[in-house]
Amino acid sequence: MEELKRDFSDKAMEDFRLIDMAVAGDDNAYARLLQRYKRPVYHMILKMVRNVDDAEDLTIESFAKAFRSLHRFKKDFTFSTWLFRIATNNTIDFIRKKKLNTLSIENTFTDDDGQSVSIDVEDENLDPQEETIRAQKAELIQVFVDKLPSKYQKLVRLRYFHELSYEEIAEELDAPLGTVKAQLHRARELMFEMVKNKRDHI
Repeated sequence: MEELKRDFSDKAMEDFRLIDMAVAGDDNAYARLLQRYKRPVYHMILKMVRNVDDAEDLTIESFAKAFRSLHRFKKDFTFSTWLFRIATNNTIDFIRKKKLNTLSIENTFTDDDGQSVSIDVEDENLDPQEETIRAQKAELIQVFVDKLPSKYQKLVRLRYFHELSYEEIAEELDAPLGTVKAQLHRARELMFEMVKNKRDHI
């Protein structure tokens, strides 16, 4: 760790300490990492998809994927760089799948140490392993859904697995649009809590 201090900022070093604590089973360390980066990750994703609801969903997915792989994190670069790459790749996969025309991504961002980090966006065909990756993501989200109160489960399945819009969900359930949005927002909050409590829920 002494050698790392010469290369990384105090914030990056604190992240490394939190990661070590999280991997050792400290749920509070996961919560602190989430609190540190939830807002910047969300805003980066929002710039890419330009949709608040999608950005919130993708933020949950990004942290879930990062925390599930945290034990494989190498301290070769900052946690923020690694996390932003996971979030970016996950969002690009979403955009390609949806064939959105709203992609607006800066090819670089600045990490905690002021270094310019390049994000490669490839426009080639989807990776052959896409279906496997998508299935893993669905499996991960399913863990969350199964632990939600029953009144939220159908809403979340329609949103995540059937990929219905809020309007379509309201029509499917014969419920007011405002109610659907409010309940899905609450369901996302609950799923964020599950992400923070990673050891018991993922």
